[in-house]
Amino acid sequence: MDQRAWERVPIEAQSVDAPLSRAAVFLVMEAGAGDAALAGIRDALGSVGDLVKNVGFRDLGGRLSCVVGIGAPLWDRLSPGARPAELHPFTPIHGPVHTAPSTPGDLLFHLRAEREDMTFELERQLLDVLGDSARVVDETVGFRYFDARDLLGFVDGTANPVGAELPEAAVIGDDAAFAGGSYVVVQKYLHDMAGWAALTTEQQEAIIGRTKLDNIELDDDDAPRKSHKTLATIEDEDGGELAILRDNMPFGRPGAGEFGTYFIGYSARLWVIEQMLERMFVGEPEGAYDRLLDFSTAVTGTTFFVPTSAMLDALAEPPAKAVVASDPAASSLGIGSLRSRP
Repeated sequence: MDQRAWERVPIEAQSVDAPLSRAAVFLVMEAGAGDAALAGIRDALGSVGDLVKNVGFRDLGGRLSCVVGIGAPLWDRLSPGARPAELHPFTPIHGPVHTAPSTPGDLLFHLRAEREDMTFELERQLLDVLGDSARVVDETVGFRYFDARDLLGFVDGTANPVGAELPEAAVIGDDAAFAGGSYVVVQKYLHDMAGWAALTTEQQEAIIGRTKLDNIELDDDDAPRKSHKTLATIEDEDGGELAILRDNMPFGRPGAGEFGTYFIGYSARLWVIEQMLERMFVGEPEGAYDRLLDFSTAVTGTTFFVPTSAMLDALAEPPAKAVVASDPAASSLGIGSLRSRP
């Protein structure tokens, strides 16, 4: 599909702004080699919308949704020559003590619902459609922990944009070819719960930058080391905060001694998340890294692009069969639509 074709795709963002749910599945997959695998992936991309409807209809109050992200190598296979400007594989970050690794991933399925059985069933059906076309490289089941806290005991996602700020932060608006899409970064962090519990509440609060009980932001302007809150805040040249949309979820298996947070950040600007992680792992100033990393270890790191719903439908069609067709309703807005040749 060429650049001009993308410019005529109607803007309809996927449900990146779905509200925080009680249950979530983060499914990262690696595409198989060859044309048969690519054809199977195209079939799956074209089926996602119907699968969500079929499973979600069982309980409309379950608020089932699925966001699909595509990594750079797979994007180049699906749509040669028309890659989003900032899309590239996750770049590992090597700090003075801690490292943010880069791990494989061609497809991301972010499933959310108020019921765990709904995310389970949607995942099962997605995997059935994909078959041998892609393999699972990471499957993480998240859950809401009390009043939206992480397993370290702090409220997570407080700084998320709301209202009119949300699309400005999370959805691309200044790239005509890919407007309505989003960049998304995922990282899986494992916590040292024993080490964290050995700290006093005051020490924990100084590391996070908020009070533990009532989630009040702490001023660390004069502190020798900046808090996680400060290091993870990116500002523009005028001092305005450049927000991202986080939908982090706790996960764990107490019997296996596994406790963690799955970080997922949506942004209209990938560089904002990259700069945030650079500040956390390298430090600001350099060497003064995020002390939370002494107790929370990143074990994965992958970057994806979330196309609009219309782009996703277009990717389901082989490039040779995709043509731009006029649409009277769309033409009145100065756009067109992608349809397949019979």
